[in-house]
Amino acid sequence: MSPRSASVNEELRRRSRERLLQATVELVAERGYEATTLADIADRAGSARGLVSYYFPGKRQLLQSAVHRLMHRTLEAGLRREPSTDDGRELMARAIDAILGLAADSPVLMRTHMAGILGAEGFVQCPEQQRLARLLHETMAAYGSSDPDSDYPMLRALLMGAVFAMLMPGAPMPPERLRAELFKRYGLDWELGVPPDGEPSGGTDQRIVPQ
Repeated sequence: MSPRSASVNEELRRRSRERLLQATVELVAERGYEATTLADIADRAGSARGLVSYYFPGKRQLLQSAVHRLMHRTLEAGLRREPSTDDGRELMARAIDAILGLAADSPVLMRTHMAGILGAEGFVQCPEQQRLARLLHETMAAYGSSDPDSDYPMLRALLMGAVFAMLMPGAPMPPERLRAELFKRYGLDWELGVPPDGEPSGGTDQRIVPQ
C-alpha cells in the first residue's frame, strides 16, 4: 500500500480536529464544563485521548476554540442566509442577531466561554477566533466604516458586553433591550435581521446550535 499523500494527511487531521471541537460544544452544553473530561471529548469524537493533547494544550483552550468555531459558523450562516445581500445595514443586523441568538440558545456554553476569557487563562488566539474576527471585520466594512480596523474592535466589544449582560447570573438583561441598544448604536431599523417574535427580513433564521 502506497503512503498517503501530504494533502490526504492534512485533510484527515483537519477532520479529526473538527470532530474534537464539535464534541466539546456538545458535551459542555449537555453536562457543563467541570463534568466534561478530555477523555469524554475524545470518546464522543471517536479519537484517541492523546490526540486531544496533540492539538490543544488543555481543556480551557479546547473549549475556547470550540466556541469560537461555533460562533464563526453561526455568524456565517446568518450573514450568508438566503436571500443573499450586500446591504451593509442588513448584514450588521444579521451579525448582531446571530450572536445574541447564540447566547440565548446556548447559555451554559456561552457563560462558560465568557468565564474562561475573564479567568486566568485569558483570551486564546486560534484559527477559529481569527475566522470569527474576519467575518466581523468584513461586516463592519460592508456597513460602510471608513476605518474597519479601528471600528471592528468596538463591534466585538459591544457584542461581548451584550452577551455578558444577557448571561449574568441573577441579573440578566432581556435580549430585546440589548438588541434595541445595539440597533440604535448602528442606526438600524428594528425590522432588519431577525426581529424577536417576527419573521426574519428576507429569509429564515439559520442559527447553528449544538445538538
